[in-house]
Amino acid sequence: MGLWGRTLRGCTRLAAAAAAIACAAALLPTPADAKQRWTPYTRPAEYGVVEERNVPIRMPDGVVLRANVARPDAPGTHPALIIQTPYNKDFVVNQFLGGTSNWFVQRGYAVVTVDVRGTGASGGTWDSFGPAEQRDGARVVRWVRNQPWSNGRVGLTGPSYMAITQLYTAAQRPKGLRAIFPIVPLGDGYRDIVFSGGQINIAFIPLWLGLVTAGSIVPSPNAVDPADPVGSLLGAVTALVQHVAGALSFQVPAVVDAAVGGEIAYDGPFWKTRSPLEVVDRINVPTFVVGGLHDIFQRGEPLIYERLKNRVPTRLLIGPWTHVGASTGEGLPRDGVPDLREIALRWFDRWVMGKRRATRIARMPRVTQWVWGRERYAVQRDWPSPRLKPKRLHLRGGGRLAPEAPEGSEAPQGFLQHPLSGICTQATVQWTAGLLDAIPCTSDNRLNELGEAIYTTPPLERPLRLDGPALADLWVTTTARDAVLSVRLTDVAPDGTSRELTSGWLAASFRAVDRSRSRFVGRRLLQPWHPFTKDSVRPVTPGVPTRMRVEIFPTSAVIKPGHRLRLSVGPSDFPHQLPPLPQALSSLLGQVRVLTEAAHPSSVVLPARRANCRPQACRPHPVPHLIRGRG
Repeated sequence: MGLWGRTLRGCTRLAAAAAAIACAAALLPTPADAKQRWTPYTRPAEYGVVEERNVPIRMPDGVVLRANVARPDAPGTHPALIIQTPYNKDFVVNQFLGGTSNWFVQRGYAVVTVDVRGTGASGGTWDSFGPAEQRDGARVVRWVRNQPWSNGRVGLTGPSYMAITQLYTAAQRPKGLRAIFPIVPLGDGYRDIVFSGGQINIAFIPLWLGLVTAGSIVPSPNAVDPADPVGSLLGAVTALVQHVAGALSFQVPAVVDAAVGGEIAYDGPFWKTRSPLEVVDRINVPTFVVGGLHDIFQRGEPLIYERLKNRVPTRLLIGPWTHVGASTGEGLPRDGVPDLREIALRWFDRWVMGKRRATRIARMPRVTQWVWGRERYAVQRDWPSPRLKPKRLHLRGGGRLAPEAPEGSEAPQGFLQHPLSGICTQATVQWTAGLLDAIPCTSDNRLNELGEAIYTTPPLERPLRLDGPALADLWVTTTARDAVLSVRLTDVAPDGTSRELTSGWLAASFRAVDRSRSRFVGRRLLQPWHPFTKDSVRPVTPGVPTRMRVEIFPTSAVIKPGHRLRLSVGPSDFPHQLPPLPQALSSLLGQVRVLTEAAHPSSVVLPARRANCRPQACRPHPVPHLIRGRG
């Protein structure tokens, strides 16, 4: 009996022909899925565009936000879409949004693009997702609702930061808000991006802070109003001074504190405020979530959907995207999935304009996800899949990855702890938001694997469907006082190409797991929840076996027959991550060994899907404490 004949036991219990049919069915929609179909939806342009720039919106504390308002050139009132951006509405927003703002105006929506406080032309000091900025969102909705050109019905849209502000605004339940369309939103500020695994994201965070700062300091071409040149110039200078002060009081101290391992390097009140998963339970409007399998917010996007799906009309679309690609729905339409802006139009037409019959939202697939290995989109009933049945494979001596646990002592693999592993991997592309996608070596992980411990299955006899988060359950020793692990799941083609599917990271000192907030499927741990607080830090004793349960971010893939699945374990993920100074000093040049013995069996738990099952047996998994906030 082959390896996967033993692993996929549900198939081997049937006769050979029936087993082949059942296993193939894992790659096809179930009867319930088959009722969900994407259908075309669009409307032609009907209106011209009337624009007003730098319209003032005064907040209760006296800070004046500035907005560009684009409206249909038609009498009467119109529904409105709001975009809240820190990137200066007059410079990059239109390019970043794929030029869709006027596209919506031409179809009957007013579009209001607002510089959040402390950025662009708006006054105040910038405090990313801070309490004042969150409150501003609801007040902007109220301002829009009260304008003479508004019919009082409002939607929120935009990618990235503009998606995150949607969640905070919607959580306040402002009157008039009818729907939101967050594209690549953050879920957990600490775990999703800034300190994944307890290490600083140096690939994206400095780039992002620099972009916001530049957009705030460079003068806007529309800063001076010809009708009031002196007053508008004075206002622009005042805003500039406030923005510089904000950079000195927020960006710079935050970066320094993180680098030296200060309070911001640990999870706590600062990150709780900046984690939308803490407030999404308050959202009461229809929400369409867009994510990417290689997006910087890959972890949090399906969790947001999961939190909302049983309370409000919710949909999830996950493409093969990095951050930039997902922001515009790169590659769509494809496989029946429409262009992203047409999907958004359909969503807003139903929930904001009230076009019930024409939009046929009820038939829109609940979950649409790209599948690596099939290289196409597929619809499914839910996320995580009701057919999820985790499979454990053990790391074995000789670099094997097998279902059987070790029975004795097997030779470990090891590597030297240093911060420069991962220079040319898919992670390099992912954590630079897709900007380095042209580098050839990022599509093949073999170069990076030369300095890692790698474990590989034999060629698969049957397809293996992966759908969700995974777990690397590792026993290690180190000669240092800490260790940092970077793990990758890759699909190894017959020609040897090792394509990264997903990754995970963890510092040994942060290895504590809160089981009450972790995801279990049955009795099997699949998605650990690490507190990352100062109180949860556990010392590492050199030479003593240490168990590290590393969260691997969600993926969607089919490992085809003839291909192999590989788990690689390395010392770092540069330029994505760099340990804070105390952690770096504790781990640098330590000799790490990955144990593969009966007393300390290392393994990986995969988000495998059952080949087939009766509907009553495929019940949705309950929402875990992992995504219910910090209590």
